[in-house]
Amino acid sequence: MKPKISLFLAAVLLFTVAAGSSAQRGKEREDPNVRSVSGAVRDHNDNVVEGAIVQLKNTKNLQVLSFVTRQDGTYNFHGLSTNADYELKAEHNGASSSVKRLSVFDSRKKAVINLKLESKQ
Repeated sequence: MKPKISLFLAAVLLFTVAAGSSAQRGKEREDPNVRSVSGAVRDHNDNVVEGAIVQLKNTKNLQVLSFVTRQDGTYNFHGLSTNADYELKAEHNGASSSVKRLSVFDSRKKAVINLKLESKQ
């Protein structure tokens, strides 16, 4: 009878250790040097815009990433450095938004920046 109890206790201990290390791995994934930005693109009538091109420019290394907005007009960029400034701009059918900036001084881990398209001129 004692071997079964020992086996049971060993299994419980193993499960507890595994769960604890899994929780620790989750904390390690929350890198303090990484952030994200998301938002929605709207037109001059405040309607969401599907298919707008949102460009994200890293002003430190000049890398540009693009995202095509979803049906609900939203976009998102993940895995961004907290040590770089970013510029965001949206374009759709000749209309474009003003440039918005995500600064290194913005401490939000999940920044929300909405973009509004200005009418064609």
